[in-house]
Amino acid sequence: MRQGQTFNGIDIDLRLRREAARLACGKYNAHPSKGNLRHITRLFEKFGSLVIEPGFQCDYGTQIRIGERCYINFNCVFLDSANITLGDDVLIGPGVHFYTVDHPRDANERASGKCYAKPISIGNKVWIGGGAKILPGITIGDNAIIAANAVVTRNISANERYISG
Repeated sequence: MRQGQTFNGIDIDLRLRREAARLACGKYNAHPSKGNLRHITRLFEKFGSLVIEPGFQCDYGTQIRIGERCYINFNCVFLDSANITLGDDVLIGPGVHFYTVDHPRDANERASGKCYAKPISIGNKVWIGGGAKILPGITIGDNAIIAANAVVTRNISANERYISG
């Protein structure tokens, strides 16, 4: 998955890994506290100082890297079939979704369970407004601002203000 090669999203091992991540997220979301945050952060590949509000969901957690002083607001979703990397001082608004996984355009391939994933990279001091969707393979440069409800379909340069489309 990390190398961008096709994989079977309905594979039993992957389904069990996603289930374990859901259980960890559920434990934290049911009783959010600094102590219970460990249920989520123990999944992560790397993390610095961070705040994660309840409602957090991830596919695996093992492909998530978070820098220092990051804030992830309520009800965010990280579909981490490939790496999702957040730099330092990143602010994530409520309901932001990160999608690394994609599916073939051919219906028969899709029906077979084939998937592929592309990493998402977020630079330092980025602000992503509530409800934004970050699509597979996107890189957002340092100091960028993503508007609320934007669907990010292309790479965003450092210092860029992105509205949508």
